[in-house]
Amino acid sequence: MDFDFDEEEQAIADLTAQILDDQVTHESLRELTADPDVDWDADLWALLADAGILGAALPEQHGGAGLDFLAVTAALEQIGRTAAPIPFLETVVMGGLTIAEFGTPALQDELLERIATGRVYVTAALVPGEPVTVDADACTGVLTCVPFGMHTDVILVPTTDGMRVIDVEATGDTMTRTEQATTTGHPQARIELAGTPSQRLGSAATDDVLAWLRPRVDSAICSMLAGACQAALKLAADYAQQRHQFDRPIATFQAVSQRAGDAYIDTEAVNLTSRQAAWRISAGRHADEQVAIARWWASEAGFRVMHAATHLHGGVGVDRDYPLHRYFLMTRQLELTLGNAEEQLARLGDLIAERS
Repeated sequence: MDFDFDEEEQAIADLTAQILDDQVTHESLRELTADPDVDWDADLWALLADAGILGAALPEQHGGAGLDFLAVTAALEQIGRTAAPIPFLETVVMGGLTIAEFGTPALQDELLERIATGRVYVTAALVPGEPVTVDADACTGVLTCVPFGMHTDVILVPTTDGMRVIDVEATGDTMTRTEQATTTGHPQARIELAGTPSQRLGSAATDDVLAWLRPRVDSAICSMLAGACQAALKLAADYAQQRHQFDRPIATFQAVSQRAGDAYIDTEAVNLTSRQAAWRISAGRHADEQVAIARWWASEAGFRVMHAATHLHGGVGVDRDYPLHRYFLMTRQLELTLGNAEEQLARLGDLIAERS
């Protein structure tokens, strides 16, 4: 089957690539990471909002373009390709799409247009932990590994009383956030809720919301990893053609070309399986098995691609003044987010057994 983007989806990919290529350079990322108080690019976020990228898949009545999930993954591939430090996965996928699907009309009116225009940041607490209890709309419990949790304005929280929405500004001293270090250097948050005010996302049960959201988050991660693999492979290929040993480019050595060839095959597999999973989600088809397959390839093959790219660079591959390390770190963190390769195989086995 043909999983290529259609004209509108390709336009999102091209526009996102144009903005990111102009704004996200090795020099700009190095300057950003040199500031200990800054871990994401707010200026880039504003540019993507102005270009309509943030609202591409949000409803037209709320300032979006009304495109399908493939448009989101088109942008995410480019974000992975440039290792852009922005909360697109959290705000758009975990937040915007979920609110558009399950949120009350009032909540949609309040948040969706602000998400599309880049004026509010949303995340979701998806790492399993102790259940968060609710008493008279007040949440009590502990959330861990909340992505972008130190900066977000709104948090979606699975609770014993449905999916809940917490407005960070309205929490006062009932919520405490503690920074948690991560592989990429972009911190997550441990959040303690002590009678924190909240409102229901909508009428759907927590399990129903998570069953809808989890495949989309996994698919989005696959798209980012596909972009990262493409970028790392290109860096390795360019380096192998420029680096000479014995008066020859190292790309002409059999061992180098074989290692690069294996990495190319892995990259193509990551790209194909991630596109297939996203296409099935967009088409409204059952996609759980395809998402698990894509996550396995993205985790396992993505790991191999990054190690191959690092190996082909020799000592340069571990130099933090060279861009490859960003893809390595991002891939490693995403690989382990919400289940590593082995856990994806176990999930796939369960799905196959249920079908039999």
